[in-house]
Amino acid sequence: MTKFVIGKKSGMTQLFDENGNVIPATVIEVEPMYVLQNKTVENDGYKAVKVGTGTVREKLVNKPDKGQFKKADVEVKKYIREFKTDEEYSLGQEIKVSDMFEIGDKVDVSGVSKGKGYAGNIKRHGQKGGPSGHGSMYHRRVGSMGANSTPARVLPGKKMPGHMGAVNCTVQNLSVVMVDGDRGILVLRGAIPGPKGGLVTVESSVKAK
Repeated sequence: MTKFVIGKKSGMTQLFDENGNVIPATVIEVEPMYVLQNKTVENDGYKAVKVGTGTVREKLVNKPDKGQFKKADVEVKKYIREFKTDEEYSLGQEIKVSDMFEIGDKVDVSGVSKGKGYAGNIKRHGQKGGPSGHGSMYHRRVGSMGANSTPARVLPGKKMPGHMGAVNCTVQNLSVVMVDGDRGILVLRGAIPGPKGGLVTVESSVKAK
């Protein structure tokens, strides 16, 4: 069974196991999800389920999305996501975090990392700085641009200064340490991408044995 939820990062804390060891943990707030559509191989070329979650005012939702919610007989939701799964769900079905995960499950968490703004090579790519002497005049700038007269251009992929962070990234193989379906809380061991309040998706790990 492929497990999945949509949630918001609430922040980090620490728990203690039965031996008194500290467990660094991230708390994710998970509202109930509602099934909007079942994708099939015959109609769509792949098998998946589309779900919606999060509260939003109806006037902020466009007409095409309102049609999806009306067809599934579900109140309008703020976020819509698809997850590939072989399971069958009924339209309008409510899915809670406790229906999906249990303690000990291995998961992958995807989200948008924190934006760091414009950054140089040393911070953005971890490159080494230039000589530190006062006369060097070359401390934290980009090094060689590459070849000389041939090919007489900077090759694609050259690591240079630019916007750092604010990209989609995934942290794999985290462990579930607590699930509370009544309060809508999922607690994972370790850190996950994004700032507090950032939207994340949690799915079954693709590499866990």
